[in-house]
Amino acid sequence: MGAGKSTVGALLAEAWGVPARDTDADVEALEGRSISDVFVDSGEAHFRDLERKAVAEALAAHEGVLSLGGGAVLDPATRDLLRGHRVVFLRVGLAEAVKRVGLGSSRPLLLGNVRSRIKALLDERTPVYESVATLTVDTDGKDPAEVVAEIREALG
Repeated sequence: MGAGKSTVGALLAEAWGVPARDTDADVEALEGRSISDVFVDSGEAHFRDLERKAVAEALAAHEGVLSLGGGAVLDPATRDLLRGHRVVFLRVGLAEAVKRVGLGSSRPLLLGNVRSRIKALLDERTPVYESVATLTVDTDGKDPAEVVAEIREALG
């Protein structure tokens, strides 16, 4: 959350001359409503099911850069789908994530104390991200173009 997945994904796709795709956008298009509305109206379990299906479909059909939602890899089935693919973990620190997301965030998983919720999510998710990643890029203090350049240098 706040690592720049969508922004970096789009810029990376442009640099490589391939299409970009974002599974959060796929879920929103399928449902005809925002991720926040899906969470509030249908619950996180429903969203995660839609997300898993969106990742599976995108991996099967998309030839380009795919950006996943921050919680996608928490699902073991999604992690299995990612095996054999190049996966980049955009690591963001707590202070930077709070600055990027904002304390007045409308993100459904950040209801309540935003800073403590981001910290809890980072603590919970970072080991999972690291286990799936073939490349980890620290994003703190870098603009998206710098992150893209680092990924291109590492992946070719």
